[in-house]
Amino acid sequence: MNSTPVVYLVDDDPDDRYFIKQAFQQTRPGLEVIEADSGFELMMLIQTKGQPPATLIVMDMNMPKMSGVETIQAMRSNPGFPIIPVVMISTTTNPIFIQSACDVGVAGFLPKPDTIKGFTDMANQLTTRYLG
Repeated sequence: MNSTPVVYLVDDDPDDRYFIKQAFQQTRPGLEVIEADSGFELMMLIQTKGQPPATLIVMDMNMPKMSGVETIQAMRSNPGFPIIPVVMISTTTNPIFIQSACDVGVAGFLPKPDTIKGFTDMANQLTTRYLG
């Protein structure tokens, strides 16, 4: 594992990306958070940047162009693509949508926070579970 964990943060909402990134960096100073505003951008970043390898991907479920589920399907169907744990976040509580995320192999599914404390709690939970 990397000496400094790297989180790819994928969300089409710049405000949510800001609050999530701040929460991660407050929870784990020095953590590198690489932002993408779509699943397509994430795939391009990982394929072209490649370094540093991601430790975790936190991805919004509902995005234009390429949803979180479609992004994971594309990543998993590409044999040369690294297997990186993905935690899906969403405002949806629809069990069908949550099941669709589980069906494509997400490591976890969390409700998207709507408060600063919620973002901090989520970052703490993900840091503890996935970043050691």
